[in-house]
Amino acid sequence: MSKVVVIYSGGMDSFTLLHKAIKDGHEVHALSFNYGQRHVRELVVARQVTEELGIAHEVVDISAIQGLIANSALTSDMDMPEGHYAEANMKQTVVPNRNMILLSLAIGKAVSIGADKVYYGAHGGDHAIYPDCRPEFVKAMNAVSMVANYEPVGIESPYLMATKGEILTDGLKMGLDYSKSWTCYQGGEQACGRCGACQERLEAFRENGLEDPLPYLTREIL
Repeated sequence: MSKVVVIYSGGMDSFTLLHKAIKDGHEVHALSFNYGQRHVRELVVARQVTEELGIAHEVVDISAIQGLIANSALTSDMDMPEGHYAEANMKQTVVPNRNMILLSLAIGKAVSIGADKVYYGAHGGDHAIYPDCRPEFVKAMNAVSMVANYEPVGIESPYLMATKGEILTDGLKMGLDYSKSWTCYQGGEQACGRCGACQERLEAFRENGLEDPLPYLTREIL
């Protein structure tokens, strides 16, 4: 059984990714990051899921770098934009260089435990807004990762070209309970239903003919 590191935020996509890595037969080491995000609740959910599954999980506190990755609605006091990811205002949710940083740390973890892959949950719905979720970025990071250490580590992104709805479809086939994930960018007790993350998640459930089990302040598609 090969070891893999899964970058696991606690969100819907990484929740599906985590279970896919388990289904693929790997020994999974889940890695979560506190980078000063508003929606730190996702880390609480991540811990609960990994404890339930009985798999290795580490939450890495890198919040000290918050000042270096500022000017994002996810890490500052800026107003959170509402609506779909396709809208230009959603660029305010880009955290500068976040995924390059997280991947670099995950690759380091993989090397230290003898894992040969890092599972990364970038998907097609992110391509319009997030440069570090696009295929060219993943391809370049994989190329660097394969030569950066004595032992090569590959970056596995099984949902790179999939939509949120398609990811959900795959998770439902695995029998996953999405009440055990958290997506909203706001840190409230209920999902706001209006931020881009909520909107895309609600649309994914509608595409699959289901209602999201999470509690929402509103379920209106903007």
